[in-house]
Amino acid sequence: MSERKSTADEGSTQGFATRAIHAGYEPNAENGAVNVPIYASSTFAQDGVGGMRGGYEYARTGNPTRAALEANLAALENGTYGRAYSSGMAATDCALRSILRPGDHLVIPDDAYGGTFRLIDKVFTQWGISYTVAAVNDLDAIRAAVTPATKAIWIETPTNPLLNVGDVTAIAEIAHEASATFVVDNTFASPYLQQPLALGADVVLHSTTKYLGGHSDVVGGVLVTDDEELDAKFAFLQNGSGGVPGPFDAYLTMRGAKTLAVRMDKHCDNAEAIVDFLQGHPAISSVLYPGLPGHPGHEVAARQMTRFGGMVSVRLKDEQSALDFCARTELFTLAESLGGIESLIEHPGAMTHASTAGSLLEVPADLVRLSVGIEDLTDLLADLDQALA
Repeated sequence: MSERKSTADEGSTQGFATRAIHAGYEPNAENGAVNVPIYASSTFAQDGVGGMRGGYEYARTGNPTRAALEANLAALENGTYGRAYSSGMAATDCALRSILRPGDHLVIPDDAYGGTFRLIDKVFTQWGISYTVAAVNDLDAIRAAVTPATKAIWIETPTNPLLNVGDVTAIAEIAHEASATFVVDNTFASPYLQQPLALGADVVLHSTTKYLGGHSDVVGGVLVTDDEELDAKFAFLQNGSGGVPGPFDAYLTMRGAKTLAVRMDKHCDNAEAIVDFLQGHPAISSVLYPGLPGHPGHEVAARQMTRFGGMVSVRLKDEQSALDFCARTELFTLAESLGGIESLIEHPGAMTHASTAGSLLEVPADLVRLSVGIEDLTDLLADLDQALA
C-alpha cells in the first residue's frame, strides 16, 4: 500500500475547510453515500491468488475507511503520504523505529509530552539509541546537541506543557546540514494553524486523539510526509507491527477532522479571552501562551502559525495552589488529554508528565495546563473565576 497518495496535490488550491470536508473520499459510486462507509471487514475476497480488489487483502495491511482517513489527513497537512495508527504513541514508535538503528542518536526538546520522553528514555535506550536534550527555542543548543551519530531531531511546537516555540525552518536547516530526519509533532497547533512540511520538516506527527478527532471519543495517530522512501518504511512497520486503527476509529477521526476549521477558531477565540482574564488575576503568577507579545516565542509563532491555539498553561504561587485550582473547577473537567470540544484542566507534574520527574524534562510543580474548549466564553470565565477565588 506504499504507493497510495493523498489528494493534496489536486486539492492544494482549495481552502482548508473544503479539503477537510472533501479530501480522501468522493460519494460512493454504487449508492452515492456522502460519508465514507465503515468497512468492518477483517479480510477481503481476492480474484484468484494474489488478485486483490482495489489493493486490499487483510485489514491490518489496508482498509478502505482507513485509507480515506489517511488521504484526508495528508491533504490537511498539504503532504503527499499519510499513515494512520491506533494512537499517537503508536505513530511515535513507528516513526522512531523507521528512522533510527542501534548506535544512532537523536535530539529531543527539554519540554515535551511525558509519553514521548518515556518511550525514548525507557525503551529506545535499551536498544542502543542515545539522545540529547536541548531547548526547542535555543538554536545554538540544538546545533550543539547534534553529533556525528545524530539521525533525527524531534520537536514539538508549541511544546507540551510549557508552550515553548521552535523555529521550524531554522531547525530544519540544522537537521538537514547533519543529514538527519526532522520530525515535528504538530498536535498542539493542528494543521489548521501550522503546516510544518511547508516550513522544512520531513515528517509531521499528530495524536489525532486531540484536535483532529476533537470530541474525546477516539484514540489515534498519524504520520504525514512527502518522502516516498520514508512513507514506505512507515507502511512496512504499520503493517508489520500492526498498530493500526479500526475502521470505526478511522471513521470517527475523519468525521471530527471535517469540522476542525470551525472548532479551532472557537478554541482560539476562547483561549485568547481566557488569557486576558488570567493575566490580570492575583492568584496567577504567570501565563504561558504564544499569543502574548511578551512570550519569548511570540515572533516565531506569529510567523509560522495563523493563530496561537487553544492550549494555555499557568503557574500559580505554589504546588498546593495549583492542585486546589484543579480541584475547584466545574466546567473545566479534571482529566488528561486535550483538544476536545470540552474544556479540560490538569496538573502535568502529577498527571501527563509524571514520567519526567527527576529528569531534565521535569515540569514545575506549580504548573496547570488548560485545554480550552468551545463552550460559551462567559461560562468558562465564571468557572475559572470561582475556582481561583
